Amino acid sequence: MARFPEQPLSDLEAQMQRDDPRFAHALETGRPYRPRKYRHGSAWLLLAISLTTFIAGVVAGQGLLIAAGLVLAGVAGHLLDRRQPFARRRVHPRKL
Repeated sequence: MARFPEQPLSDLEAQMQRDDPRFAHALETGRPYRPRKYRHGSAWLLLAISLTTFIAGVVAGQGLLIAAGLVLAGVAGHLLDRRQPFARRRVHPRKL
């Protein structure tokens, strides 16, 4: 049986604990829980609010409500994106 070094596994565990503590705790206790990048409840609610704001702006003829609805839809679309935010991506330099 092959032996693996413990250091990379403990590093991976620490990174998961930092990134999503609820998911890490669920793995420790054996109760499954969705990772953070698949939880979209607040984004769907914001999308519904933005659609309502946009429709109200069109019906009332108010450009400010239309613009607010479009901005909220953009924010909701950003929250629904499953990819990690750009600031959290790690760049690993190549070893020569």
